[in-house]
Amino acid sequence: MEALNLPTVTALRPPRESNGSKSAAKFKPPNPLKPLSPKPLLGRPRSHYSHRLAAGVRAEYSEDEPSKQMQEMNAAKKRWEALIREGKIKILTPKEAGYAVRLSNKTLLDVRPSTEHEKAWVKGSPWIPIFDVDSTITAGSIPKNITNFVMGGWWSGSPVLSYNSQFLQKVEEQFPRDIELIVACQKGLRSLAACEQLLKAGYENIFWVQGGLEAAEEEDFQREGPQPFKLAGIGGFSEFLGWTDQQRAQAAKEGWGYRFVFTARLAGLVILADALFIGAQQLGPYLQHLRSN
Repeated sequence: MEALNLPTVTALRPPRESNGSKSAAKFKPPNPLKPLSPKPLLGRPRSHYSHRLAAGVRAEYSEDEPSKQMQEMNAAKKRWEALIREGKIKILTPKEAGYAVRLSNKTLLDVRPSTEHEKAWVKGSPWIPIFDVDSTITAGSIPKNITNFVMGGWWSGSPVLSYNSQFLQKVEEQFPRDIELIVACQKGLRSLAACEQLLKAGYENIFWVQGGLEAAEEEDFQREGPQPFKLAGIGGFSEFLGWTDQQRAQAAKEGWGYRFVFTARLAGLVILADALFIGAQQLGPYLQHLRSN
């Protein structure tokens, strides 16, 4: 878990009762923020949460990983599902979380790594990453960073992350254990890991933002930072070319002006590649001529 290079997992299917009906029908987590919610959470079946949670896991981690990490991730998602089923982790949509922050001054704790937080953040929200960019230079970290880059980091811009050992200490320094704490990350997976750690530390009023800030609309929160929330989790060469799903959705809203920027970048790369190819062809004969003289 500490490396956060987690594998794809299958859908989080709720257990079935002996009579064949889903036990999800009985899942009604308590929700102290219900009066602020335009749509009640309690009417939704647990299978809805399980499906959305599994989708978030698949979206964020799609690479094949060693079997040990696969086992750890499977164990973790079972624990998280149980915490949701038992109501120990309460669920809020981004819109409901936004209402709670704006209208009731509830605290939203941002646990994303620095690469995502520096692009967009909720105004006034405290930031304590549970995983952050591994910037250490050791004999073990160098091969890990090289492998990450070769295996797709250059394209997606995803850095190597490591567990923040001071996460709980920093939370405890800022917040009492009886506070109602809304926990959010980019896609909803790391925030579940944070919720579990907070529960173990004695925090009981924990709310999880389903789908993370990437699922939020711009009007849900008062945003600060240079990027929309939906684009804070992308990077690398794919972001430069505008070839991510998030940017395609953004282009569909903003029209041709947005698309033109990335079309111009692609055209510039093609021109540069042609110039380098032609230059290499001209350089070969020139070097041969110098050698012969």
